[in-house]
Amino acid sequence: MNIFIELPTWLGDTVMTTPAIEELVKKYPKAKLTFFGSFVSTEALKAHPNCIKSIIDESKMSKSRVYYLYKTAKQLGQFDIAISFRSSFMSMLFLKFISAKEKLQYDKNAFKGHQIEKYASFLGFKPQKLKLYQKPFIYKNKTVGLNPGATYGSAKRWYPKEFATVADVLSDEYGYDIVIFGGPNEIEIAKEIEENLHINNFTNLAGKTSIKELIEKIGGLSGFITNDSGPMHIAAAYGVPTVAIFGPTDYKETSQWMNEKGVIVSKKLDCSPCMKRSCPLKHHNCMKMITAEDIISEIRHHQLLGR
Repeated sequence: MNIFIELPTWLGDTVMTTPAIEELVKKYPKAKLTFFGSFVSTEALKAHPNCIKSIIDESKMSKSRVYYLYKTAKQLGQFDIAISFRSSFMSMLFLKFISAKEKLQYDKNAFKGHQIEKYASFLGFKPQKLKLYQKPFIYKNKTVGLNPGATYGSAKRWYPKEFATVADVLSDEYGYDIVIFGGPNEIEIAKEIEENLHINNFTNLAGKTSIKELIEKIGGLSGFITNDSGPMHIAAAYGVPTVAIFGPTDYKETSQWMNEKGVIVSKKLDCSPCMKRSCPLKHHNCMKMITAEDIISEIRHHQLLGR
């Protein structure tokens, strides 16, 4: 059984497809999977034991995107099933070009509920847990990660000074080492956290990890403080105790899935979720009103981290 899977563009969305993919593999245990998608999405899932090929989608960099997709499709060979987790017009064309007995394209308007439920329902499954196959990193000491970034837009980002305050408390009162995560575009945010810290037992990894390393390092954490982001879903896949900070996005659709040790912090304002990349009202209160004490209070209340 040869199965072609076009993955979502974003890291978080890709991780959220894993329950559906796992159910697909349960149905076809000997399935040979070919993944196609962005660099981050293919890097995240190419460790799957059923994956035989992982192809990066470089169509946006080609002179003719349609020709690139046509040429790529014709080079792929024959599949029993071709699946796209994207609902775009280009993905529809791409599926038409691919040679497969059965073709399925996700329709973002056809399903309701959490995004994971939508992806699973698309393939006719009831979703179980998230699954990534990278081996968690083993830290020498108990370690909490901070994730101040969010690729989608600035409105999803909590403030560096607040992250630093939380880190100081977790280090001083709980004895945790601190690791700051972030992509190449989040180096400045991570640097600002670093400049506001009053501790020495921290490591700034922003812009320094591959996707594989990012997954491994998050997977081995004792705790995680994060915005709504791809790394948040990675933490959920490994059951890492997590405080997820939500402002403009809908936690009912994109919160951590089946993480018993995960909690959500949100002010639930009338203007949220607005789903905007930047605050349309210019005040950003959905994030500004969340304080470091709110995060520490949740950690204590739910006993997420041991002293």
